Amino acid sequence: MTVKECYDALGGNYDEILGRFRNEDRIRRFAGKFLTDPSYDNLIKALGEGNMDEAFRAAHTIKGVSQNLSFTKLYESSHELTELIRGGQTEHLENVLAQVKEDYERTVAAVKQL
Repeated sequence: MTVKECYDALGGNYDEILGRFRNEDRIRRFAGKFLTDPSYDNLIKALGEGNMDEAFRAAHTIKGVSQNLSFTKLYESSHELTELIRGGQTEHLENVLAQVKEDYERTVAAVKQL
């Protein structure tokens, strides 16, 4: 899979990341590091334990990394989750978390094919 195909598959912005990183080898290297980031597992664990401070940190990290790597879909859903947790709004948390999970899994699957 090419880097452009990967970004198309994960709902990212290829032109934006190429403009920022300047070459596909650098994009591959940093996208590959995303696979070792523990933030998603930390998010799920923290939410399961009701630790909203840690859940916020993990969601915020996912949001930041996704924005830096131009993983647009994952950025958008993790941003929404971050803001819900920040505001203490738990009524829509499950729906947004389901979207984050879907976007995260799509992103991981695409990056693994690079």
